[in-house]
Amino acid sequence: MSLNLPELHARALDDTRAVVAGIAADQWNQPSVLDGMSVKDLLHHVVYGNLWVVPLVAGRTIDEVGDELEGDLLGSDPLAAYDRSSAAAAAAFMRPGAMTDMVAVSYGPVPGEVYAGHRFMDVLIHGWDMAASTGQKLMMDPELVAACRDIAEPQAAMFVAAGAFGEPVAVAEDADPQAKLLALTGRTA
Repeated sequence: MSLNLPELHARALDDTRAVVAGIAADQWNQPSVLDGMSVKDLLHHVVYGNLWVVPLVAGRTIDEVGDELEGDLLGSDPLAAYDRSSAAAAAAFMRPGAMTDMVAVSYGPVPGEVYAGHRFMDVLIHGWDMAASTGQKLMMDPELVAACRDIAEPQAAMFVAAGAFGEPVAVAEDADPQAKLLALTGRTA
């Protein structure tokens, strides 16, 4: 890939951090835009995903990690938990060789660049989900949107089949790039 995935991932983490910082104390337990998940559940999912990056990029397998990352990962300070997990994930993907080394993820060993692309999408899209769930600004960075579409479009059917994306939503041909990305993932702008 010609995309600088570690940089894109780090930028998405920063953009999503602004959303996490904007979540009010009384919004954590309210429903998110994702069925069956509260805002706190959604953030927990992102933090959980961030924390998996370090051991997997270091060459450990899912079985080796076991249940080390289970339990309440947010504690009493969800933003601090997000910050710690983000810093660790960003640093792991920046490590020399991280994009070319094989990573033993649940969908098979893949080059680190594939995993980084998937983590980038997860962080960016769920940042939008948290913003939509808490009444925050819904405009994503256009460069991140374009890069995310470049990664998502060729793999969309696989993500739908795996349950990671909803069925694509129809969108006007002249819709803006963000609306097209969201539609690809089963969301409406």
